[in-house]
Amino acid sequence: MKHFSFTRLTIVLVTLLAIALAGCGKKTPAPEVVENTYADENARQIEELNNQLFAGANLSPSRSDYLLGPGDLLEVKIFEAEKLNATVRLSSRGAASLPLLGEVNLQGKTAAEAETWIENKYRETYIKNPHVSIFVKEHYSQRVTVVGEVKNPGTYDYPSKQRLLDAIALAGGLTEKAGHTIQVRRLDSMSHGSQQTFLVNLKELINEGKTELNISINGGDVIFVPEAGSFFVDGAVRRPGKYAITDVLSVNEAILAAGGLAPYANDEQLVLLRKTDTGEREKLQVQLDENGRAPEKINVRDGDMILVDSSFWGRLLHGGGVNIGVPGMGVTYRDPAR
Repeated sequence: MKHFSFTRLTIVLVTLLAIALAGCGKKTPAPEVVENTYADENARQIEELNNQLFAGANLSPSRSDYLLGPGDLLEVKIFEAEKLNATVRLSSRGAASLPLLGEVNLQGKTAAEAETWIENKYRETYIKNPHVSIFVKEHYSQRVTVVGEVKNPGTYDYPSKQRLLDAIALAGGLTEKAGHTIQVRRLDSMSHGSQQTFLVNLKELINEGKTELNISINGGDVIFVPEAGSFFVDGAVRRPGKYAITDVLSVNEAILAAGGLAPYANDEQLVLLRKTDTGEREKLQVQLDENGRAPEKINVRDGDMILVDSSFWGRLLHGGGVNIGVPGMGVTYRDPAR
């Protein structure tokens, strides 16, 4: 009799446990489907940058702004002394031979700047108040190269003095993969073959109004728009995957980009895998606070991998359920991390 009572008690306890697990399973909400708002936000930012870029770009420059360069054919008129008029072609070095002045270098000047420069030279010695007019009869444009994450990369005729935003607009604007830091590479005219590189943050230029960053572009410049860096999030998050880095990004923001922690995540720590200078992976344990957040000072770098482990009890709680069949009842379990 005692054996029978013990057996019945065991059955009752197992049944109650099964019902409790079933209750937990029923109360557990299904994993939330989170829209890829991070990718949408990045696309929105790029679209906004493009809109402002085209709004401020000068794609129809005045002919007086044309830059002079090798091969250009110029008609130079001095109104106070017609005998000094000349039609000259700039040499491979951008120089022209003018009456009384001899060889003068006009490369890189606009037609208006060249007029003023020549007037000053004649004023110094020969003419009291000269007026000079330059007409570009044949213009062999200088060229600028725009490569990287622009819609139409390539080399473009660059006949006039323009600025960075004008050149990017000339190449069709930014793609959705574009980073926000632009490189402008330029040969240093003061040295032999060395190159200067200027870094420009587009968000600071366009959104914060730092117009001094909209630097002048010279013929021969190469403008490189790099792809935004990327990081990976895997494990107990709602939307594992690869994401772009377009701005300074904390680990917490990276987790939010992946939809946030899954209900069964280990909210005490996560692992950050980061490449060292030698190319190896460094494993960093990041402790989370009571709200499941990482220290704000930790920012994501290009190539980082964020791994969020799941907790044993979380997986057990969110994977439990009851299967009622014929003829009996059974407790089932499905690993929510799979």
